[in-house]
Order: sequence, then C-alpha cells, then structure tokens
Amino acid sequence: MEATNFTRRNTVVVLTGYDALLIFLLISIAVPVLALTISKLLRPKIGGASRRSTYESGVEPRGDSWIQFNIRYYMFALVFVIFDVETVFLYPWAAAFSQLGLLAFIEALIFIAILVIGLVYAWRKGALEWT
Repeated sequence: MEATNFTRRNTVVVLTGYDALLIFLLISIAVPVLALTISKLLRPKIGGASRRSTYESGVEPRGDSWIQFNIRYYMFALVFVIFDVETVFLYPWAAAFSQLGLLAFIEALIFIAILVIGLVYAWRKGALEWT
C-alpha cells in the first residue's frame, strides 16, 4: 500500500512535491547569511570615539545612557503587546466564520471573555494608568 504523499525506495523515504519548499527554505537561510557576511566585509574598518558614541536623530548625547525608567512604561507596553497579539488570532477565525459551526463560535466567545477578564484585571491593577 503506497501513500500519495511519499514513496519508499530501499527504506529511504523520498518526499515528492516538496521541492519548492526546500528551495524557499534554502533561500530564506542564505539571504540573511549573505547579507551579514557582505556587510561585514564591506564595512569601514576605521574606529574611534565618534563611532562608539550614541547617535540619535542628529543630537549629541548628554548625560549617562543608563537611566532608570518607570515600570509603568513597560507594563503598558506589555499589556498592549499581549492584547494586540491575541486579537490577531481572531482574524483567521473571522475569515472562516461562515464555514465554522456553533462550537467554534462558542470557543471564540470564551476566548474573547478571557481577553476581557485580562483587560479588567490590568485595568484594576492600574497597568493602563499613566499618572
């Protein structure tokens, strides 16, 4: 009995139809490796204090770069990233909504309820307050 996705030859499994995937995988590995290698070979080798200084928007740096930020900035960013990433999971569900049944709709409602509970928790803890 032979499967449609692969054929057996002397106990070696040869997958057919995956040539394009292998080519894309090799290209996706080769492009960043070549870009990093070429940029390392072509970069200027001249060093100095001006190369090691921080450059931001053309303004000379003042003071120490190691300053302590308020934890609220990190908390606000973390809450944003969590809810942003989780709402991205709703797009495939919305695209396939017409083919999904009642069970998938109930599961999506449970998912949204968990998001709302997390939002209420973050709100009560003050993670969304700037002051």
